[in-house]
Amino acid sequence: MAAWPALAGLPLGAAEAPAGFRSLFDGRTLAGWRAIPRVPVADYPGAPEPDPNGEEYRLALTSKGSWVVRDGAIVAQQDPVGSRLGAYLITEERFADFEMLIDVNPQWSVDSGIYLRATDIGGQGFQVHLDYRYRGSVATFYGNGIGPFRARQYAYQPKLDENGEAIGLEPAENPDAEAERKLLSWAAPPDTFFKIWKFGDWNSLRIRCEGRYPRINTWLNGTHMAELDAATLETPHYDRDAVARLLGRQGHIALEVHNSPDELWLGSERWRPGKVCRYRNIFIKPLA
Repeated sequence: MAAWPALAGLPLGAAEAPAGFRSLFDGRTLAGWRAIPRVPVADYPGAPEPDPNGEEYRLALTSKGSWVVRDGAIVAQQDPVGSRLGAYLITEERFADFEMLIDVNPQWSVDSGIYLRATDIGGQGFQVHLDYRYRGSVATFYGNGIGPFRARQYAYQPKLDENGEAIGLEPAENPDAEAERKLLSWAAPPDTFFKIWKFGDWNSLRIRCEGRYPRINTWLNGTHMAELDAATLETPHYDRDAVARLLGRQGHIALEVHNSPDELWLGSERWRPGKVCRYRNIFIKPLA
């Protein structure tokens, strides 16, 4: 694989946009963004559509999540607290090919994500994982509403203190590890995340998305983590042309608060009541 250029720009936590980038978040308001419910979507184009009159769908419409700006960061959580309802915060603008920078600071245990080429309802697009819960991962990929694939090379579980509180992360067993790794066109060694992630602190993500069938690369704290090639991806229910028609050549960027009903794996542990995910320093550079 060809070497990627080093990211020129500013250190973690910098408030000014690096050269060639512009800000998507002013640090004070949610201007340029809008909150929407996390409604159910079909698993892939052509799959059965959720019933808009069904209980799950109607309940989802009752919440747009809690998205507030505090100390220069977007702070996200379920609303009402403990409701187990999800939501998205999506950009008003749409983007095709771009590089994106974003600092993240999730509390354990929450389940978020950064959606690329998302549709107007948020939940259809290429997701960069920010699954900060048992058997989760960061800077890897999921196909939300476009074929439920999970492409990654590692998973984690919490290190617990004597009171059962998370104080760090360690590798977790993943029965699907081999199949998930094969979906990546390039991956850093599985132990990379554990060397560079700063538990309980801010971490910096860089995302590059380009192409009609996008090639998506991620960096975490300056280290190249993974590449997904949507042009060559082969997995059940993923049809690159059907996905391209659904998403279009450009789409929204969306931040996620996941829902956590009992019937979903992990239940309330997917997003613990009162826990939050924080985002700041969100910059974008369109690519020609």
